[in-house]
Amino acid sequence: MVVSFVESCPSTQEELIFMLKNAVITPPYALVASTQTNGVGSRGHSWQSDDGNLYFSFCINENDLANDVETASASIYFASLMGEFLKSCGSKLWIKWPNDFYLGDKKIGGVITTKIKSVYVCGMGINLKKSPSFANILDIDISVPNIVDGFINYLNLKISWKQIFSKYLIEFEKSRVFNTHIDGELTSLRDAILLNDGSIIIKDKKVYSLR
Repeated sequence: MVVSFVESCPSTQEELIFMLKNAVITPPYALVASTQTNGVGSRGHSWQSDDGNLYFSFCINENDLANDVETASASIYFASLMGEFLKSCGSKLWIKWPNDFYLGDKKIGGVITTKIKSVYVCGMGINLKKSPSFANILDIDISVPNIVDGFINYLNLKISWKQIFSKYLIEFEKSRVFNTHIDGELTSLRDAILLNDGSIIIKDKKVYSLR
């Protein structure tokens, strides 16, 4: 995977999508920025982008992933790969459904995934050095290049969704004490039923993690 490091850009996710749509790059490709001026967070919100944190997006063709990774599973799959790598380095982070990195009861980052034809474009942000007062930072000292390199190594292993999901199924129980936004409404995950593709059934409605 080609990896480009830039000092600053409005959003690694939006920049990568633009380059992909305009055939400036071909997957697999990754873009890493030291700072973002207009980062994209969950539900379209801007992501606070302090210097020293991780701002990273990559694109990969669906055929380059394990063959059991479905579109509905993509965000959890990519988040879990990053989580597995950081845990191997000593972190105690976990993944709150559908795509947030947490340390204890505070958010430290998140994942956003878009699919363009047969290509996934995934963006990740993790607080490494600074965070808002309501959030937290990663609990290990690791550089941005080492995180990106470690994640790509895990991605290249083509770990099956079945293997990832078997671990996530256990970790999902931590999410039950939290709420999530569904159709703009804050909804408790207490009674959610986790399905095999990573989506959930809540209030008789199936909700997917891809966003």
